[in-house]
Amino acid sequence: MPKNITKAVKVVHQVDIIDNGLIDIPMLQIMQADGVIHAQATIPEIDKELALKMYDTMQYTRILDERMVAAQRQGRISFYLACTGEEASVVGSVAALSDQDMIMSQYREQGALAFRGYSTEQFMNQMFSNELEPNKGRQMPIHYGAKELNFMTISSPLATQIPQASGYAYGQKLAGQQAITLCYFGEGAASEGDFHAGLNMAAVLGCPCIFLCRNNGYAISTPASEQFAGDGIASRGLGYGIRTIRVDGNDIFAVYAATQQARIIALAEQCPVLIEAMTYRLAAHSTSDDPSSYRSKDEEARWADKDPLQRFAAWLISQGWLEEQLQTKKVESIRQEVLQELKRVEKVPICKVDEIITDVYDQPPWNLQEQLAELKQHIAKYPEAYPKTSGRL
Repeated sequence: MPKNITKAVKVVHQVDIIDNGLIDIPMLQIMQADGVIHAQATIPEIDKELALKMYDTMQYTRILDERMVAAQRQGRISFYLACTGEEASVVGSVAALSDQDMIMSQYREQGALAFRGYSTEQFMNQMFSNELEPNKGRQMPIHYGAKELNFMTISSPLATQIPQASGYAYGQKLAGQQAITLCYFGEGAASEGDFHAGLNMAAVLGCPCIFLCRNNGYAISTPASEQFAGDGIASRGLGYGIRTIRVDGNDIFAVYAATQQARIIALAEQCPVLIEAMTYRLAAHSTSDDPSSYRSKDEEARWADKDPLQRFAAWLISQGWLEEQLQTKKVESIRQEVLQELKRVEKVPICKVDEIITDVYDQPPWNLQEQLAELKQHIAKYPEAYPKTSGRL
């Protein structure tokens, strides 16, 4: 592909301002909201085993979300972010990857971890910030990370993972790896400067990276109509010279097929690809959010009819791959597993307070040691101000 400075351009002799309305980016949809495949569509090659793994992961994520939102309401954890309504965008994409591909997540991609084998115990250890959690309880809940699963630890600041993904993918390219990086983010994160820097870097340097935007219509409470005037996020990829596709994010087949093709291109041509998945979060932005203040029940109901879990279940039943009675038992089994692990793990002690200054320097410097000593004195003086399990001296 020729670079912009040498690319031949059409020459005109009258003012010809390009109208955004002339850009009409289509949306790939293979499966309709009722689970029926479009007559003109082709289902990607997915066997029964993979299809059921994808469905089970979506179901597991939905149940995990339900239980942990309830746990936060009960004061058992401090914070949670649900993926409810967006499961197909996450599970459909991770299923199309190689296990060697790196995942850079925003914070709503627990389904990607579950698909790769992250256990209920690991989820709970992280959310309860106990001594078994690899980050030693120094992260907020839902800030997962798993080196063995090629899942980069989540950061709180919005969009930081986007330029990091470009850099990591560039490293994969230099190392000659047969692997790519997949970077998840929401359309709200696309309003951050890191989005533009990251995409431009990937385009210019030819980084084998898939940027997957979950466009769920809201950046917390700000609707997309108040975030940008252009044609969604897909049009921005084209502006940076990046191969781009828009998909129905509630259609797991569309997401899978798009990611599968994007990976082939990214790896073969050593270049980035942008996927905009049009979806909707049926839950609140987080447990600190009240969506009723900025969207209507009618709107939520319309999108509930497009629920990706129900859509996929309808197709699986039509194939004879999913028995409703057995699935009901499986759902209850998952629910009990999550609840039992929650009850067990919340009793695991947190790390000793000394751990708060480790893992940064080979030897903690004097100023951190001094601050730690002051903290210990404070906890000892006011023990009633701290939970019984905190401040293990």
